[in-house]
Amino acid sequence: MKNNSLNKTKNGRASLIISRTVCYLVLILITLMCVFPFYILAVNSSRSGIKIDSGFSGLFSNYFMINFKNLLKMKEYPVMRALLNSLIIAGGCAILTTYFSAMTAFGLHLYNFKFKNAAFIFIMAIMMIPTQVSTLGFLKLIYFLNLMDNYIPLIVPSIAAPIVFFFMKQYMESILPFEIVEAARIDGSNEFRTFNLIVIPIIKPAIAVQAIFAFVASWNNYFVPALVINSLQKKTIPLLVAAFRGADYAKFDSGVVYMLMFIAIIPALIIYLFLSKFIIRGITLGSVKG
Repeated sequence: MKNNSLNKTKNGRASLIISRTVCYLVLILITLMCVFPFYILAVNSSRSGIKIDSGFSGLFSNYFMINFKNLLKMKEYPVMRALLNSLIIAGGCAILTTYFSAMTAFGLHLYNFKFKNAAFIFIMAIMMIPTQVSTLGFLKLIYFLNLMDNYIPLIVPSIAAPIVFFFMKQYMESILPFEIVEAARIDGSNEFRTFNLIVIPIIKPAIAVQAIFAFVASWNNYFVPALVINSLQKKTIPLLVAAFRGADYAKFDSGVVYMLMFIAIIPALIIYLFLSKFIIRGITLGSVKG
C-alpha cells in the first residue's frame, strides 16, 4: 500500500512538472511571437533604406543615429512637436478620464437617490454607442464653438468615459467600505475632501490601470484628431505616421520611415513596461469581492 501511494505521489508530481513545463513553453512561444514584430521594427530602424529594400535581416546595423538625425531634419514632419502634442493630449485625457469617472462612480456607489438605477442604465447604454455614430454631431458642435484645430475637443470629452466609470464602480463595490466614508462625514469632512484624500488613495490601483489604458488609447487615436486637427504644428504622432504612409515611398528613406514608427511606440511601451504591475494588481483586486 505504501509503495502504491508513493508511486501515485511521484506520478502526480511528474505530471504536474510536465504540465507546468508545457505551459511555460507555450507562454514563452506566445511572448516571442508578440515581441518579434517590435524586434524587427527596432532592427529596421537601425538599417539603411537600401539594406531594408534589399531584403529581410534580423541583425542590428549602425544606421540608427543616422536615421534619427535624418528624421529630425525633415521640416515637413516635425516629430518632436508631434510627440509633445501627443503627450499633452494623452496625458490630459488620462487625468480627466480617471478623475471624473472615479467621481461619478463614487456618487453612484455611495449615494441613494431616486433615479440612481436609471442613471446607471443610461451610462451603460451610452457605452454601447460607437464613436463613429456621434462623430457628425460632434464635428458640428465644435465647429459652432469655433474649436476646430484645437486640443480642447480632443481632451475635454474624455471626461465622459462610460467604460472607465463601470470599472471604477465595480472596483469600489469590491474594495471601498461605506463605513470609511461615513466616519469621514462624522469627523466633519466634506464630500470633495473625502473623495480626494480618502477614496482616491484606496482606489489608486484602479486609477493607475485606467490611466494607462486611457493614455495608450489617446496616444494611438487617429480617427478624431484627423477630423479636428489641420495645422502641421498641432498634428499628433498617429497623424504624422499616417502622412508618412500616404506619401510616395520612392521619395523617402525606408530607414527613416521605420525610425518614425519606432519612436511612435516608445511612450506606449514605457507605460506598459514600467506600470504593468499596476495593471495586474488593479485587475486582480477589482475582480475579487471583498
